[in-house]
Amino acid sequence: MTATTGPTNPLTAEQLSATTLLRFATAGSVDDGKSTLVGRLLHDSKSVLTDQLEAVERASLGRGQEAPDLALLTDGLRAEREQGITIDVAYRYFATARRRFILADTPGHVQYTRNMVTGASTAELAVVLVDARNGVIEQTRRHAAVAALLRVPHVVLAVNKMDLVEYAEPVFAAIAEEFTAYAASLGVPEVTAIPISALAGDNVVEPSAHMDWYGGPTVLEHLETVPVSHDLTGCPARFPVQYVIRPQTPEHPDYRGYAGQIVSGLLRVGDAVTVLPSGRTTTVSGIDALGEAVDTAWAPQSVTVLLADDLDISRGDMIAPTATAPALTQDIRATVCHLHERPLRIGDRVLLKHTTRSVKAIVKALPYRIDLSHGLAHDNEPAELAVNDIGAVLLRTAEPLPVDAYADSRLTGSFLLVDPADGTTLTAGMAGEAFAVKAQDGTGTADKKDTAAGGAADDKGWDF
Repeated sequence: MTATTGPTNPLTAEQLSATTLLRFATAGSVDDGKSTLVGRLLHDSKSVLTDQLEAVERASLGRGQEAPDLALLTDGLRAEREQGITIDVAYRYFATARRRFILADTPGHVQYTRNMVTGASTAELAVVLVDARNGVIEQTRRHAAVAALLRVPHVVLAVNKMDLVEYAEPVFAAIAEEFTAYAASLGVPEVTAIPISALAGDNVVEPSAHMDWYGGPTVLEHLETVPVSHDLTGCPARFPVQYVIRPQTPEHPDYRGYAGQIVSGLLRVGDAVTVLPSGRTTTVSGIDALGEAVDTAWAPQSVTVLLADDLDISRGDMIAPTATAPALTQDIRATVCHLHERPLRIGDRVLLKHTTRSVKAIVKALPYRIDLSHGLAHDNEPAELAVNDIGAVLLRTAEPLPVDAYADSRLTGSFLLVDPADGTTLTAGMAGEAFAVKAQDGTGTADKKDTAAGGAADDKGWDF
């Protein structure tokens, strides 16, 4: 294979600024060919540099392979190359003339479900791979459920290894029908099924000559054209304060600004706003962006906001328009994925990190654990949530928090649970009912457990 000297269509700064950005994640069961798909996508789109390709060729020869193993373009860890699997999330950045991409290549093993949650948490599209010989299996359903849990707006079903089933249309149609029906039961809004052979390059970047019965887009064509909206200005404004700026210099003796990133919506000079959790109200008297005063700022800009009144505001407070300010709560019910080997149990004391604020919290109840191998069936009132478990929790926080439902905002509806002793991240949470549809078996038992567990947990030392 002839090495390339880099992308043949390098983009100028002006071209890059004119293209949109798509964040997407890939997921697939072991040996479904996910890393090969990603490698093929990078290679055929001319996004591989010479030294990268040469390194892959050397590694492939060392393993006795005549042709370069494109999976090695993404499996960068030594253990990954030795075992031929993906372990950690690998991020890759590439661009075409039509769009820029941030790709999160996530592992396929069940024990690495937490890694997929991490990689897909900011994705706008998920590519789920299926081996055409095996069809939809338990891990496929798990990946679909995680995509639904994280409310990824677009899902691509890539039916791989079509060359090993003689490019048979009925095989593809049966898999696509089964997966689409299951995804719909989870509330996934959109599924695009594409038959591919990552090893041969069929329908990855170039259309396949072996599947003339398929008239849809290739994987890259779909990635380049799928509608992506980064416009968060239609959502209520949320401005978590990161830092208070007080120069106290002769030039700025009375300057008091609140710096941070607008995570949704827009703010205008003159807007009536409420500071949370204090509930104090005031108006926006000024906005500084990149050292210049502006009248309006919007997500995801980082700005400094000035207020008409001198209020007691610090890092972790949130500024929001008074008319659309989020409600405060100390009781948070959420769907979570537990990330740590140490299990999560009722009564555990944790730190809850929400936007720029961290508060003490107690796990008051574990209403249910979700059995992803059987749809969304409940295992009611589990004793604990182990690593990679997905379930519901009820938390009581020491201070009220302005938490939105995750269904309304993936940014202000998400949080992390952290070990207060050593700062270890334990659990990723999504406030409210994260799935678009209710899980099987209902939630009646879980609701009763919420109330009962509220008085059962030992709150000694954490009196709230």
